[in-house]
Amino acid sequence: MTPTLVFDIETIPDTAGLRALLDVPAGALDEDIANIAFHQRRQHNGSDFLPLQQHRVCAISCALREGNYFKVWSLGEKDASEKEIIQRFFDGIEKYTPQIISWNGGGFDLPVLHYRAMINKVQAPRYWDLGEDDKDFKWNSYISRYHTRHLDLMDLLALYNARANAPLDDLAKLCGFPGKLGMDGSKVWDAYKAGKIEEIRNYCETDVTNTHLVYLRFQLMRGHLTQTAYDAEIELVRETLSTYPATHWHEFLAAWKA
Repeated sequence: MTPTLVFDIETIPDTAGLRALLDVPAGALDEDIANIAFHQRRQHNGSDFLPLQQHRVCAISCALREGNYFKVWSLGEKDASEKEIIQRFFDGIEKYTPQIISWNGGGFDLPVLHYRAMINKVQAPRYWDLGEDDKDFKWNSYISRYHTRHLDLMDLLALYNARANAPLDDLAKLCGFPGKLGMDGSKVWDAYKAGKIEEIRNYCETDVTNTHLVYLRFQLMRGHLTQTAYDAEIELVRETLSTYPATHWHEFLAAWKA
């Protein structure tokens, strides 16, 4: 069985980079720099959502299904550098050559990772292979929108129509899964400023677990899992999470309806 790796990133404004892009006083605080960038963005297009290259990755969480086990974790220690956690992500692809699965990964997570990997001098030869090293990648690479080495579930389920996109939180809850607990992406910057990196990582971990569960339901729908196999996969997730001591997993299991 090909390993599957569900991933999700959380980001904050790249205040160091914004210092180089914006004409700000030398002594300006990071929060002031971010507020200037937000203000300029709102003036430009009515939203304070920054261009993707101006995001800095503060957390990457993964859910790996391989062999007989399932695992959810965040890459690196909570004080790890952006470069380290991005390199760890691409090192995992180098090691496992998994099918990677995301929710809006094609529209957000992977482009951000591309920009930040370049900025941080991260290497990712397996990920960027288009058939030069492995001929199989000519017909099925991580880069092409319509290849399956990266499956953006949101994009596929909406038939590549942005007007039909569904929020992960909605679809997860409609399927009986827990959905988001206690945080969403709009709250990450405030949480980071408050020193709550552990809470951000916990939130990111529950997001990848929701995505993995939605992916299993998708595999059931398309006939790649029988009902019996699907039930076994769901039970594996439940059993695995029940062994994790962190409070957010107790909350996740308590919110799981079906």
